[in-house]
Amino acid sequence: MEGPTALILAGAGMLNGVTRTLVYDGWNVILPCRRYSPVPLDGDEPSGRAVWLEAHWDRPEELAQQVAETLDGKSVDLLVTWLHDSYREPVSKAVEPLLAPAAPVVEVWSQTSATTVPEQPTSEPLAGHSVQRILLGEVSAFDEERALGQGEIVASVGAAVDRALSGAPSSRHEAGRRRSQPRIPRPRVHDLVGGLPRWTSPTLK
Repeated sequence: MEGPTALILAGAGMLNGVTRTLVYDGWNVILPCRRYSPVPLDGDEPSGRAVWLEAHWDRPEELAQQVAETLDGKSVDLLVTWLHDSYREPVSKAVEPLLAPAAPVVEVWSQTSATTVPEQPTSEPLAGHSVQRILLGEVSAFDEERALGQGEIVASVGAAVDRALSGAPSSRHEAGRRRSQPRIPRPRVHDLVGGLPRWTSPTLK
């Protein structure tokens, strides 16, 4: 495979917009996933290509072996992940040996997840790489009445990829925001004041 190689680990079609941009920029993008989802392209022939592999997150070692065979001795120059918390660590650990030493990483996390998003990679499988983390909110940053849209997610991940490829240090950025919690009104007690005895200082008669 000629040109740089990116490995995108996400559900089918979830980051097709990011894949499309990389392919037109000359990247070869490997897309392991359970279900095939074609990447929409313009009429012009891209200089890179997208390669889909049928893979399962619950079999990380098998997934990594399939990617290694596709790489044919090359290393991964960029890793982008959008994985469920239960798969994130085992899959990252399995593919980490395939990364080039300076390969940056982009991770997409949910802010609504029960899992605590670490500030910086420390003891994680990808601790030796710069990591751009995207924290997904529940609602759009532009309209709290609207759920966070796919377009906003792809734009945020694309911006993170640009930061990663420019050599930026590890950082966290939000896409959208959390849903505002409704205020619980304080109970009002009617006619309470008039029904209470009037307290008088013992020094007053």
